[in-house]
Amino acid sequence: MDHSGPVHALFQQRIDGDDALLRLAGLRFAQMGVAAEVYASTPDDLEYVLQFVPAHTRLPMVHLNRTVNVLHARDRTLVAEFADRFAGRVAGLVVHDKREMGTQTNHLLAGLRDLNARLRERPDGPLVFLEYAAGLDRGWFVEVAERIQDAERVSCCIDVGHIGLRQVTATFGASHPGLDLKKLGPADYRLPDLVADIQDAVGSALPHVLDVIRSLGRLGKHVHFHLHDGHPLVLGLRDHFSFLMRLPIPFSYQGRRSLDTMYGPAGLASIVSTAIGACPPRGVSFTLEIHQAEGRLPLADAAWLFPHWRDITNAERMNYWLSVLSENAMLIPDGARP
Repeated sequence: MDHSGPVHALFQQRIDGDDALLRLAGLRFAQMGVAAEVYASTPDDLEYVLQFVPAHTRLPMVHLNRTVNVLHARDRTLVAEFADRFAGRVAGLVVHDKREMGTQTNHLLAGLRDLNARLRERPDGPLVFLEYAAGLDRGWFVEVAERIQDAERVSCCIDVGHIGLRQVTATFGASHPGLDLKKLGPADYRLPDLVADIQDAVGSALPHVLDVIRSLGRLGKHVHFHLHDGHPLVLGLRDHFSFLMRLPIPFSYQGRRSLDTMYGPAGLASIVSTAIGACPPRGVSFTLEIHQAEGRLPLADAAWLFPHWRDITNAERMNYWLSVLSENAMLIPDGARP
């Protein structure tokens, strides 16, 4: 029996080095038994990285360059070129939404319909997923999804980190007008007095995301998910973390010198189970899009991939990041592995 499910993880060379790092990723993905999602700026980029992706019952997802803007005809042509060249080899193409789309909804809908018409020419081609990324109102995003319900080759990607952080910031801002949560950090002298309200806001992320999932699931189309955790007090990029992390703080709160993140393992389980229940059978897929995981892990069974490396530091860093993906993949409930 095939126990593979709709679980993907980010497949890329995140660390400086040569192709041995991609071969390491191929080995670890084969061991994990999860499908891949790769980044690509050009069709040749994608062609190159796909040679390292191990075979899987689920075809890879592809996250196109974040500069791709489907409001523009030239960018829709690029997306269509990807879809045509890799028909039968990739399952989906992910493109970001943009801030300006919020004031050009009709233009966006026309562009997505144009793209849908091109994609229909290749029935074996990938779907295109518009990802929530620019921090627009969730109601706008759901409205766009509803208005393209009949565009069968175009759907949406729910990034739980992006949606969650917007909700957390808005919730905190409503009770603390004039205080920007994004400008606070774990060492801020005001944090002990604010932490309870911050954590209440952090707790609002999960129910908000579940509402979005149910709204899009009702449309009966395939929905893709980018899964990662985070916290608004992280300095720099506040999400794209493991679901197993906690945020260290220099004082004790509720008996710990660390804070819960937006989701944690239990939140991840709720997201996955809600998505499977809301979306049509085989109409859901998940990618663990975890970027931030710094450490080193001995290569062990993969040392043979690096005989030409004199310094294996970066190989061990890559191995550690892949181990974090593996640990998070093991958190996905059995219901996602039919």
